Amino acid sequence: MAWQKMLYSCCLLTACLIYVLAKPQPDKKDRVHLGQDLSDHLHDDKQDFQYDHEAFLGKEDAKTFDQLTPEESKERLGKIVDRIDRDGDGFVTQPELKDWIKHTQNRYIYENVDKNWKDYDKNNDGHIAWEEFKNATYGYYEGEAFGDVENKETYRKMLERDERRFKAADKDGDLIATREEFTAFLHPEEFDYMKDLVVSETIEDIDKNKDGFVGVDEYLGDMYSPESGEPEPDWVKTERQQFLDFRDLNKDGKMDREEIGHWILPPDYDHAEVESKHLLFESDKDKDNKITKQEILDNWNMFVGSQATNYGEDLTKEHDEL
Repeated sequence: MAWQKMLYSCCLLTACLIYVLAKPQPDKKDRVHLGQDLSDHLHDDKQDFQYDHEAFLGKEDAKTFDQLTPEESKERLGKIVDRIDRDGDGFVTQPELKDWIKHTQNRYIYENVDKNWKDYDKNNDGHIAWEEFKNATYGYYEGEAFGDVENKETYRKMLERDERRFKAADKDGDLIATREEFTAFLHPEEFDYMKDLVVSETIEDIDKNKDGFVGVDEYLGDMYSPESGEPEPDWVKTERQQFLDFRDLNKDGKMDREEIGHWILPPDYDHAEVESKHLLFESDKDKDNKITKQEILDNWNMFVGSQATNYGEDLTKEHDEL
């Protein structure tokens, strides 16, 4: 029996080693940038408005409203409407509503920008110049041409890449980033005018033979490093077939810029566009394609929750006021 247990243990160890060696590389970032859903809830207004609440407020703030009385919810909603109406004409249009929904859904991005802003705006003028960013990030090393730094070539390439991205984000070319431009620098995948740069950076990362294309082996090599003599795992075979069937659209054995863009930045269903049209349609009583604050407040329970509509929720969790 002892030899059977030993054999079993050896088999189990071998299986574990195969799994460890065959799994995707943990340091590889997800290349594909997909638009996020506005809510985890089913969008069915006949049952409840939880989807609409999370789309309009964001998930965390939707929970905050669930703790409020109807009166408090309406009061806060009124203040939000004033912020949505950017031009102050007393109406909320569909584009204004869409921009608000996108803002709430991308709040994590703005929080990340705020966190980094303080580190780089050294003169507190409300802008970040390239020199400010470069000096804060590379100043000490760059001044000595990275002389004492290990992997100096890596640092040099990082500096070149950051400078190119900063210049791409800087729309007016003055090498001074506004908050929006700095957001585009940190999160280029979120901005249409930066998407070509995202494709270029992806090619640089994966295109090992520097021919300007990504072949199937380069595509797989970004996810997986085979061990000598190791059979190709099933998930790698599946990815190989995905490349042949769906990535290489013109079937020439490699991905060009357009195909890479289609892969990492796929055409996406615009959730914010659809939801903003839905909220406007349901609230626009006079059908003039814009809604007043009163029209929104009359339909308040579609936009925000309260204790009255969420009486079964846990009301003890505290959140900061909007």
